[in-house]
Amino acid sequence: MARFMSRVWCKVESSGRHLPIVLNALLVFSITAEVSYLVLVEAPLEPEQKKTEWSTMWKAMHLFAQYFMLGNITWNASLFVKTNPSIRGVFLGGDALGQGWRYCYNCETHTPPRCSHCYDCNVCVLRRDHHCVFFGQCVGFYNYRYFLTCLFFMWAGLLYAVVMNAEVFIVILKEGVTFHSVLLLLMPWIMLVSGQVTARAFAFAFIADTCVVGFLLVAAFLFFHVVLMLKGQTTREWYSTRQPYNLGALANIRECLGKYWYICWLCPLIPSPLPGDGINFKVTGSLEPMK
Repeated sequence: MARFMSRVWCKVESSGRHLPIVLNALLVFSITAEVSYLVLVEAPLEPEQKKTEWSTMWKAMHLFAQYFMLGNITWNASLFVKTNPSIRGVFLGGDALGQGWRYCYNCETHTPPRCSHCYDCNVCVLRRDHHCVFFGQCVGFYNYRYFLTCLFFMWAGLLYAVVMNAEVFIVILKEGVTFHSVLLLLMPWIMLVSGQVTARAFAFAFIADTCVVGFLLVAAFLFFHVVLMLKGQTTREWYSTRQPYNLGALANIRECLGKYWYICWLCPLIPSPLPGDGINFKVTGSLEPMK
């Protein structure tokens, strides 16, 4: 009986680890489907524009932009999950230990600077930033590019969804921004239950609210990581006043995104080799804690 319960618990735990990924994918594809419906059916064009070729061009451009962002989100997320940022299979240099190296009692090995143990992944991660709960994977040296570009396109996609929902929402109300529309955006459930709005208007308002909240959260997270990248820091190093790895804004970007940093963010298929190996880093100051 104990073995059976143990197996059941292991399966439940394994399924729970993938739950955030499933919910994330469901949210992304749901918003994409809803915006596609807005573009194809509820396109907020003027009556005279709907009768011309501009209507087809307008829809084609919007659909291309939308699915370009969706493709980048899914592809970068997939590469982020598949890329192993840990020390498994990495030759750490044998006895050639330098400044900043420490011994990890969990992995039973010496680890280089900026490397720390993740108790969720149960392994040390090179240039560990944090453990991403949404993907069940650590953000480290080898997959930081995919994490950051995925975050950027999520922000851009949510911004696009917010704009599209706002335009269609105003067209549906046909009243512009009024007290009634503000209440609908702030309290959609109350307005629906009280019979003040139709189910169709409620659906658009609820999705618009979801997109706005998601956009604000992702924007804050993206801004934080862009600042970290420009300073040459990780989330763990953010609390320190020292910046021993700050090589200047341009060099710091290259350290995170690779040699072709200026174009690689457009598509994950564009190769952009990183300048380092995740073990040795150029420093501009002491790595030891200040006394």
